[in-house]
Amino acid sequence: MRDVSGLRRDRDGLTAVIEFLSAFTLFLMILTAFLALAQMQMGSNDPYLDRLDRSAVLGLDRLVADEGWFVPIVDGEADVENGTSDWHLQSAEALHEGRVRAGLVVDGKLDEVRLAGLSKVTEQGFAAGLGLDASFDVHLRIDVLDANGSSQETVFDGGTTRIGAETSSRATRLVVGDGALYRVALEVHDGGRASSILQVSEIQPHPDNGGPEWFEMHNPEGFAVRLLGWSFHVIDTRDTTSHLMLDGLITGGGVALFTGDATSQDTGNATQVFDLGVVGLLGVGQIDVLPNDKGEFKVDYTDPTTSLPATRQAILWGGSTGHLLLSGDALTWNGTDLRDMGDWTVTDSPTPGSWTPVIAA
Repeated sequence: MRDVSGLRRDRDGLTAVIEFLSAFTLFLMILTAFLALAQMQMGSNDPYLDRLDRSAVLGLDRLVADEGWFVPIVDGEADVENGTSDWHLQSAEALHEGRVRAGLVVDGKLDEVRLAGLSKVTEQGFAAGLGLDASFDVHLRIDVLDANGSSQETVFDGGTTRIGAETSSRATRLVVGDGALYRVALEVHDGGRASSILQVSEIQPHPDNGGPEWFEMHNPEGFAVRLLGWSFHVIDTRDTTSHLMLDGLITGGGVALFTGDATSQDTGNATQVFDLGVVGLLGVGQIDVLPNDKGEFKVDYTDPTTSLPATRQAILWGGSTGHLLLSGDALTWNGTDLRDMGDWTVTDSPTPGSWTPVIAA
C-alpha cells in the first residue's frame, strides 16, 4: 500500500509541476506579446527621434495657433514695446533684421495675406521663430484641398527637402480658410540645409540712349533667400570686374533687379532693386562695364561655412556663341536648363524686373 500511495503522490506532484510550467509559459507568451504591442504603439523611444517629433508637432502648433508676432531689433536690442502681430506687413529686410514668429490663423481661419507674407521670411528666420533647434532643417508645404480631400493646388512650398536626411518627422494639420480647406504640412529633419538656388534670368549689356546696364535674378523658392556669399563677375578680353554681396535678400518667388543706376532704371515688377553702379560692377551712360560685343557674366556662390566658391551660372554673348547683341538688346532665359546657352535667346524687347519663363522650369 505504501508503494502505491507513494507512486500516486509522485504522479500528482509531476502533474502539478507540468501545469505550473504550462501556465508560466503562457504567461511569458502573453507578456511578450504585450511588450511587442507597446513597442509598436510607443515607437522606438529614441530621444533624438522624440526631439524631431516634438519639434514638428510644436512648430506646427505655433504656426497655426494665431496670427504670429514680430519684434524689431533696435541697436542690437529687442524693441518689445513696438512689437506687432502685423508681421506680414513688414519688409523682408525688417523681418530678417528683427525677430518674427510667423502665424497664419486669424479668428480661427487661415489668412491668405499672412500666407503670402511667408515669402518675405527666410527659412532660418522661420525656423528660429518657431523655436526649432538650429541643427534641424524645415520644409513647409501648404495645399488647397478639393471636395474629395485631394490636393487641388500648392500655394506654398519652401525650405530644405529631406533628401540625404537620416531621420525626419512630419506633422500635418487641416485648417479652414475663407471658402477653402488647407492642408499645412511641416517637416523637420537633419538632412543639412542645401545652398539656395538663385537664377539670373535676363541681362542687358548695351541699353539704348545711355541707360543703365542691368541684370535680374529670380528666386524660385518659397522662402526669402539671403544674398550673402553670392558674387558676380564681368569678364571681357581685358580684365575681370567682381563684386561679392554681403547683405540683401530676394523674396520667395521674387525677381531682384541689379542696375548701374537705381534712380533712372525701369524696375518693372521687381521685388528688390540693388544699385551696383556704386561698386563699379555695372555702368550707366558713358561708363561701360558689361562689354557690348563679346563678354561673359559669371555667378558664384561661396558657402559661409566652407569658404569654397562654386560657379552657379555663366552667361556668354558675342563671338561664336550665336548671341549677337545690338544696342537695346538683352539676353533672356527660357526657364529650362540654366547652364545651357542654347536655352537663352536675344530679345529686342527687354523686361527688367518682370521675367516670366517661356517654358515652365
